[in-house]
Amino acid sequence: MSGHSKWHNIQARKGKSDAARGKIFTKIGREIAVCVKTGGSDPVSNPKLKDIIAKAKQNNMPNDTIERSIKKAAGELSGINYESCTYEGYGTGGSAVIVECLTDNKNRTAGDVRHSFDKFGGSLGSNGCVSYLFQRKGVVDVEKTEKVDSDELMMSALDFGALDVVEYDDYFEIICQPNEHGKLSDDLTGAGYNVLSAETSMLPDSFIDLDEEKLSKFVKMIEALEDLDDVQEVYHNVNLPEE
Repeated sequence: MSGHSKWHNIQARKGKSDAARGKIFTKIGREIAVCVKTGGSDPVSNPKLKDIIAKAKQNNMPNDTIERSIKKAAGELSGINYESCTYEGYGTGGSAVIVECLTDNKNRTAGDVRHSFDKFGGSLGSNGCVSYLFQRKGVVDVEKTEKVDSDELMMSALDFGALDVVEYDDYFEIICQPNEHGKLSDDLTGAGYNVLSAETSMLPDSFIDLDEEKLSKFVKMIEALEDLDDVQEVYHNVNLPEE
């Protein structure tokens, strides 16, 4: 699971700039729009909206921006209708990539995604060509501090329904069934742990290593995909070096 986590960390570091943060807000706003239209504007009765609001706050999205996005999606303000679409393809060295998007123009999005693949030695494939290599899971990241005992955290997480706990330098990655990350996050927070993020993710069954040249191209391709306005998430099975 290290490939997912390392790329997650790179995204977090990139998100420190104002421009990147603005892009993150735009992407989260689209998630809110789709979630409210399908499940309603009340986070109590729409647990997915509750998760997205938590994600927004973890990314320091202002409360008034969150509320405005919810009102816009609920029809109180004029807005754009977005629909979800997923693309699958290959990067350098036979690496597997899944790209999840929210868009108001599928033709534009497909063209942009294809261009990013082609530009850096990848190729866009058909639906299902690589998704069988991944499993959808819930992922909760917990801050690693001197006060956190790894054995106690593992026992607590397993008691709360987690499937696995992976330890990294700065945090613990806790894996659970998809859509159970919200409850797991609440349980861990209630037990005194500092939850950094909680989301549903596509985790690869195994990872591959690329040589320096192929890895450089691959990272540039992922960055190009992440930079597209319509792209919400990019998942892959490549081991990325720690920075």
